[in-house]
Order: sequence, then C-alpha cells, then structure tokens
Amino acid sequence: MPDGKTDRPGGVRLQKILSVAGIASRRSAERLISDGRVTVNGQPARRLGTCADPSEDDIRVDGRRVGAARKRRYVIVHKPRGYVTTRIDPQRRRTVLDLVPKVRDYIYPVGRLDYDSEGLLLLTNDGDLAARLTHPRHGVPRVYEAMVLGVPTAIQLRRLARGVNIKGRRTSNAEVRLLSGERLRRGNYARVQIVLREGRNRQVRKMFERIGHPVVRLRRTALGPLRLRGLKLGEARNLVSGELEALRRAAAVVPDGAVQASNKTK
Repeated sequence: MPDGKTDRPGGVRLQKILSVAGIASRRSAERLISDGRVTVNGQPARRLGTCADPSEDDIRVDGRRVGAARKRRYVIVHKPRGYVTTRIDPQRRRTVLDLVPKVRDYIYPVGRLDYDSEGLLLLTNDGDLAARLTHPRHGVPRVYEAMVLGVPTAIQLRRLARGVNIKGRRTSNAEVRLLSGERLRRGNYARVQIVLREGRNRQVRKMFERIGHPVVRLRRTALGPLRLRGLKLGEARNLVSGELEALRRAAAVVPDGAVQASNKTK
C-alpha cells in the first residue's frame, strides 16, 4: 500500500486485525475506527470496510502501533459494586482492571455490569469470542438475581418473560421466576431470577422499572456455562481449560490453538 493510503484491496478488515491483535472486540473496533482513533500509514481510517495488511502497513490506535496477535487471556472476575466496567474512567473511579493488577496483557471486559451491580464478569483479549458472547444472535444466556422493591405478581413476572418495551424496542423473551422462600417481608422486598439472551444498557433495571418494582440490588451469577464457583467478591482468576471449552461451545467458536488458560491469575 503506498504511503498515505488507507485501504489495501485484498487485505484484512481493520476490525478483524484489531480483534486478533487483542486490542478490542470487533464491535468496539468499529467504534474506534468511526471515532478516527485508528490510522493506517499515518492517515485516519474512518471507513468500516477499510482493509490493510498488518505485516506491511503501519496500523495504530491512539498513536500506538498495533503489534502481532497476542496470546489469548480469559479472566473471570467477581465484580463488587462501586467499580466501572471499563479499562479507563475519565472520572478516575475504580475500574474492573484494578481487580486484576497482576495481568499485564491487554484485556477488556466482555459486556458490562453497571457501577451499582455486582457479579460475574469476563475479561479477555479474544475479540471473536467477545463478539459472539455479546451479540444476541448467538443467544448466550446471562443469569441475574435481582433484589426488587415489593413482590411482583405472577402476571407481572409473565409480562417480563414475554418482553416489555424500553424506548420503543421490545425486549426478547426471558426466563423469570420468584426464588423460593424469598419474600422478604421486612422492607417488602423479593428476590427474582431472570435469564436474558441479549444485553442492553441497564436492561434488567429498566425491565423491572416497567412493572413497578425497581431493583435495589443486582448480581450476575452466570454467563453461559460460566459460574463464580466460590470466587469471592473482588477476586479474579484465569479460566480453567474445561470452562473455556464449554464457553466456546456455548458461543459456537472453533478453537484455533491460540488458547492460554490456567487455574490461577499470573
């Protein structure tokens, strides 16, 4: 590709290059490109279909050159409340990366848990897997336990399960049930389990607001086959190989041999 050009016919799409290099998921890479943060041979590459050759072209994100593909890392975190699900926060709040200080690889959160929520969160640099886990087309379930104000009726729970309108869009079908023995009469709270296969911004909270039972506390307990399995609040560890294989099957990902998983965070 001549200097100053930002497209190489027959090359690889920038989204895939950034994903394979462990910079971001493909969806996040698209935002980086659209925001003008990606350059090819010194020129901003704002077109999402831009192709390049990582062995020939100078590809940079925020001025930092994109290197070769990195070893894959998969870290599970038991996120407490009071942490933001991002790598860097402009308000200088604590981020989920502060929970895994010993991991030097560039990893990022898969999906989000809002500041006031807690529970299971996956961090990785495997862009393909991250995209499959977050895209509703693949239907990977996310299981939440919500402490809500008041006790929803069976009719209200069925309404949630069928879907409610949030900003003009109906939520997909969900699995909802009042957990046994969880009518907490002191304060009139209830604990409800809800299983989603899509992930919109603050979706669980907005769904319960629609039926008049706002969420007081929210915890994610599972992502596909992943469970916290005794991981204490605020702790993190690498996935074991069996967990990773199960997660790949759930997202229908074919292993490519670039897997790094162990039972301890190094």
